[in-house]
Amino acid sequence: MATPHNKGNVNDFAKTVLMPGDPLRAQFIANTYLQNPKLVNSVRNMLAYTGTYKGKEVTVMGSGMGMPSIGIYSYELFKFYDVDQIIRIGSCGTYQENIQLFDIIIAQGASTDSNYASQYQLPGSFSALASYDLLQKAIDASKKRKANFHVGNILSSDIFYRADGDAWKKWQEMGILGVEMESYALYCNAAYLHKKALTILTVSDSLVNHQETTAEEREKSFTEMMEIALDLI
Repeated sequence: MATPHNKGNVNDFAKTVLMPGDPLRAQFIANTYLQNPKLVNSVRNMLAYTGTYKGKEVTVMGSGMGMPSIGIYSYELFKFYDVDQIIRIGSCGTYQENIQLFDIIIAQGASTDSNYASQYQLPGSFSALASYDLLQKAIDASKKRKANFHVGNILSSDIFYRADGDAWKKWQEMGILGVEMESYALYCNAAYLHKKALTILTVSDSLVNHQETTAEEREKSFTEMMEIALDLI
């Protein structure tokens, strides 16, 4: 069953989908880790591949940037392609001094400056949380790999270039570990559709000390995060 954004059939997608933002990162993961990867979607160049990893079927697909984009793709995967769980693997900036480049952040929850949850007409604010079993598995896998990892709350923001350059410091005071642009929508979709979701991030830059990684490093060098995610399938 094709959708406006996906040409694949239901049986083209595994029950578990790893979802990086960059479709070229999806291609890199498929070529590096999957056996017999098959391209199952290329609409708008949002590449998706299905193959096997250690004998288990898995799909890896790009999400694009921002909550509107991942909101579309994750909703379609959950609703129309019978996917059970999506693990976002992406990059983030950190707000905390003790978190370094290439550290792993496992997002227990996502705060936001978006009005994404307004569609549900809830009489209050929705706390977007990861699926606990995926969260625990990711923590266990990170410990086994002796990764430098942090677990906690992140910010999913609609704004990359912000007029108030110091606004992030208010989130820093609340203990927010880092910032990206997708997880709140993913967690909302999973909750609404009774599916599972988790975000695992690699720190690509720091708002504290202004260090940052290169575009090539973000595409090809975040392998520890990828391998932790693959451990969960």
